[in-house]
Amino acid sequence: MGVIDHSVATLRFFGDDLVPEEITALLGANPTVSYRKGQELVGSKTGIVRIAKTGSWRFSAARREPEDLEAQIMEILDQLTQDPSAWESLSRFGPDLFCGLFMGSSNDGLPLSAKVLLSLGQRGIALGLDIYDVGDQRSELGP
Repeated sequence: MGVIDHSVATLRFFGDDLVPEEITALLGANPTVSYRKGQELVGSKTGIVRIAKTGSWRFSAARREPEDLEAQIMEILDQLTQDPSAWESLSRFGPDLFCGLFMGSSNDGLPLSAKVLLSLGQRGIALGLDIYDVGDQRSELGP
């Protein structure tokens, strides 16, 4: 089994009644990105203006190259509250940890420790893995 080339990880909350400042206060950290439903958003690359269909609060770890998803998960969780009641109150926003894994070869893999999985489970955070094949990355770059 090879080593995954690089990884990204972001904790996300979404909801129509999501108030970013309330989540920030409960978790004890400022988000990487946040907005309320109905807020005007301007695309950073396109400049296109759109209206947020729902509220969002996201907190990202630094990209790791080579992949170190476990360290990224702990980087996120270590900066946020450990208070179970805070996490319980946020469960209505369906917290998930979005993880992008970018393979370096056609047969890569990674383990996650029981400690990390327990930490996510205790907070009610779903784990989502998007795995990108090395061929997908090459096609983005062109021939």
